[in-house]
Amino acid sequence: MTDPSAETPHLDHDIVLWSAPEADRADRPLLVLLHGYGADEQDLFGLVPYLPAGFVVAAVRAPLTPPWPAPGYSWYPIEGLDGQSPRRTTDAASRFLHWIDAVAPAPAPVGLFGFSQGGAVALQAMRLEPERFAFAVNLSGYATPGDLPRDAELRERRPPVFWGRGTNDDVIPEYLVAHTTEWLPSHVELSGRVYQGLTHSVSEQELADVVVFLGKQLEALSG
Repeated sequence: MTDPSAETPHLDHDIVLWSAPEADRADRPLLVLLHGYGADEQDLFGLVPYLPAGFVVAAVRAPLTPPWPAPGYSWYPIEGLDGQSPRRTTDAASRFLHWIDAVAPAPAPVGLFGFSQGGAVALQAMRLEPERFAFAVNLSGYATPGDLPRDAELRERRPPVFWGRGTNDDVIPEYLVAHTTEWLPSHVELSGRVYQGLTHSVSEQELADVVVFLGKQLEALSG
C-alpha cells in the first residue's frame, strides 16, 4: 500500500501572505507562520499587528485538503490509526523546507511560529535542519515521537523554543503531551507555560508571552 505522506504536494509559492512588500524584506529576519489542521494562511496572519515589527512575517498554506466536510487545509493526514505517523510529519516538514530554500536561501535567519499541527511541523523541520532555524514557537502542538538522524546536532545547538499549551486542550493526545514534555528540555532551550483553563486555542496571556519571547529573539538576531 502506498504511504499517503509520499504523495504530499509541495507548497504553493503563490499562496503566501507577507507582512511587507518584497522591496522591504532585505536584511530582516523572517518569521514563518504555520497554521493548524483545518485552517489556512489567514488564520495566524491576524496576529501580525501584535508581533514585533522587526520581523518580516510570512504565512503559508498547508498543501493538503482534509476530508469533507472539514474546512481549510492540513500539513499531513490525521485519519486512521497511524494518523500520528512520524513519516507523515517528516514528509510535511521536508515539503516546507523546499519552500524555505526558495524564499529565504541560507544563511538568512528564519524563525518558526506554528499552531497545533503547524507547531509539530515547525519542530520537525528544525530537527531535519538544525542549523537552518534560529528559534521556534509551538502553540498547542507537540514533538513527533521517533528518532531523526540530526537530533544529536539539535541537542548540541539547543535553539530557543517556546511551547505553550492549555490545561483544557483535549485535542492533542496525552501521550504526545507527555512525550513532548520529556523530549523538548533535552533538545532545545525551552521556555513556555501551561495556561490554566485554556482549550485548543491562543489566549491573550499566551500571545503576550509569545511577543516577549519573539522580542528577545529579534534582539539576539539583530545584535
